[in-house]
Amino acid sequence: MTCSVRMHTDSHVREGIGAEVRRGPGVLARPCMHGFTMTELVVVIVVLSLFVMLAQIHLFGLLRKGTFKAQIQELVSTMQMAASAAAESDSRYEVIIDVAEQSYMLRQITNPDLSEVLEEEIILENMFAGNCRVVYVEFDDGDYTYDGRAKFRAGQSGWAYGGKIVLLDENETAYSVVVNRLNRIVALEEGNVDLLLPKARDEVFF
Repeated sequence: MTCSVRMHTDSHVREGIGAEVRRGPGVLARPCMHGFTMTELVVVIVVLSLFVMLAQIHLFGLLRKGTFKAQIQELVSTMQMAASAAAESDSRYEVIIDVAEQSYMLRQITNPDLSEVLEEEIILENMFAGNCRVVYVEFDDGDYTYDGRAKFRAGQSGWAYGGKIVLLDENETAYSVVVNRLNRIVALEEGNVDLLLPKARDEVFF
């Protein structure tokens, strides 16, 4: 009795499967399958690889930006930008080094009151990280700044004053960003270099 019932059930199961597979006379329907094809898997892997690569590039850029040489080179580029923009226009530009705040700013001077910095004048602001520290700024007229603001002003005739910005890296090695008022050149030199003081006839007036 048990055996006949089991055979009867198996027969119905086979008939049900046959009905699902066969749709109409002579037409076989493909069984429904869910999953990814090989092409879809390859596309997903490629997209994920691109995301990982972009994340690595972004992380590398952040790490590189935090290095001493990257920071000091960005300062040099900012100084060069001020000199070039002033030489190619009638506008004056100023790079302000804040020793106390360990920061610097590039602005276009539009206000007759040079002591006041307007918000719309600011082109760029940046902070020095812990592995790049400004020690002091010396101008070629003999003036020093150890804890205040030092201003390098550039006009169409060149820099109003030359000087050097002395910085230390994480190993306390000194570097100097030298601003030459005679040829507009801004150079990075290793060590705390001596400034060449200009003669009175070499002064640039604004």
